[in-house]
Amino acid sequence: MKNNKKIILWIVIIALIVAIAILGYFLYKKNNETQLVSENLYNNNFYELLNYVQNVETYLAKATISKSSSYGAETLTYLWREANLAQTYLARLPIESQELEKTEKFLNQVSDYSYSLSRKNIKGEDLSEEEIKNLKDLHSYSIELENVLNQLNTDLEKGTITWKDLTSKEDDQFAQAVSTNMDVFNSLEENFHEYSGLIYDGAFSEHLTNANPKGLTGDEISEEDAKNKIKSFLGEENVQEISSQGETQNSSIIAYNFNVKTNNEENVSIAISKVGGHIVYSNCNREIQEEKISYEEAKNKAIEFLNSQGFPNMKETYYLNENGIVTINFAYSQDDVVIYPDLIKVKIALDNSEIMGFETTGYLNNHTERTISKDIVTIEKAKQNLSKSLNIQSEGLAIIPTEYQTEILCYEFKGKVEETEFLVYVNAQTGVEEDILVIYNTPNGTLTM
Repeated sequence: MKNNKKIILWIVIIALIVAIAILGYFLYKKNNETQLVSENLYNNNFYELLNYVQNVETYLAKATISKSSSYGAETLTYLWREANLAQTYLARLPIESQELEKTEKFLNQVSDYSYSLSRKNIKGEDLSEEEIKNLKDLHSYSIELENVLNQLNTDLEKGTITWKDLTSKEDDQFAQAVSTNMDVFNSLEENFHEYSGLIYDGAFSEHLTNANPKGLTGDEISEEDAKNKIKSFLGEENVQEISSQGETQNSSIIAYNFNVKTNNEENVSIAISKVGGHIVYSNCNREIQEEKISYEEAKNKAIEFLNSQGFPNMKETYYLNENGIVTINFAYSQDDVVIYPDLIKVKIALDNSEIMGFETTGYLNNHTERTISKDIVTIEKAKQNLSKSLNIQSEGLAIIPTEYQTEILCYEFKGKVEETEFLVYVNAQTGVEEDILVIYNTPNGTLTM
């Protein structure tokens, strides 16, 4: 009996140990799952914070050179919004608020100060030299803050730092990093106006989407006709197989979609517009070998290609170089006026100058010959509305789109303020500042915001 009791006791003990082990395993697994969810949430909040801080830096840069009270009000209103959103996502990070007091104070000052100045601009009043100086000071720190956040983002992605490290009571490196050099802002004025409604206007767009695409010419074609267009475009001798993917609507353009297998085993995605049989886009991906083609050679190859496809008078604007492929944005030029809504993008391989991609949505939506007014202000008068600190590098006429499905003829001034490059657009008929873009020259290309 005693032996039986001992056996039963051991069975109970073993069962308890197994149960505890199983419970421990599930608790451990649950804890890991919870931690993973938390990590993902923190990462998402951090990426949002980084995005809004980048926007804050861009709008601060624009605000420092704007000479138009109406455009200044728009810029400052966006700045107020982006700074508020940055504060929101900063508060969602798992770090004690007192550790980030100076960073919170900075974002709060940007928000309040930009709102105060926007109200002044809305009333038609210009900013004072002291207010411009304050904005420049804020911009200087925003660059530092953005750099710190970018470095933290790199460290998080590499795994050299974790959210566990950042939230540790013994490790306040995040707070230390983002709270440096803040004394310059302590003297900023804090007497701001009360909220009483804001005016939001549209931001600059790369191209318009029209309900009735102006660039679509010709009659409707069948799917079989579209396949023949593809053979003509790629060369019938290069096409091995064409697979239909049905119809889709790219913005306002209804198109036939196809996957094409070429004789050299490349897969190409192509969309052909139902009206007129125009190529809406063509895209091919492959591994790029050693880069042998310069940007200038790639640009010339793209222009040659555009001419062969019936797109003359295209002027390169911006470009991006990624993984051995350069993507160049081209805008139509009419009588030396750059028509930004008529946009075409071309992808060129830098190993052998092959055209890898081609996208015409902007052009097909908007292209038409414009009647360009000659009744415009002189360029000298337009320059009077530019910031005195802008060192002009180039100038010319351009047509830019608005969110209201309209276009504006502007003088386009490219210039620098210290180390920051800008594009400033002044309405050619009224002399009023319409828009400011910040130019970012990166190792991979030229972009604007």
